[in-house]
Amino acid sequence: MDKLLELISKCKCHISLEINEHRNYYATVKETLDELNSLECPPSYDEEIKNKMIKWDTIISLQFYPITPIGFYSLLDSDLDSILTRALNCLKEENK
Repeated sequence: MDKLLELISKCKCHISLEINEHRNYYATVKETLDELNSLECPPSYDEEIKNKMIKWDTIISLQFYPITPIGFYSLLDSDLDSILTRALNCLKEENK
């Protein structure tokens, strides 16, 4: 919970967290990832995360706007703690 509260405190605009939305549409993780990767700005994840999402049938999507309602980060993961850590690391990199 601490990481989520830290992210909230550091973002001046919207934060969206979705878990397993693909299940609402009876879609597989692979089908959903294929669709998301076709977007102009696909969410960020690596091959290891992709394999875990498929194995666990879990997609956690986090989109956050740290400074303005225009610039945002979009991440995918299979683990809540991991995605929050990655989000906070994005903010640290941005502030260097």
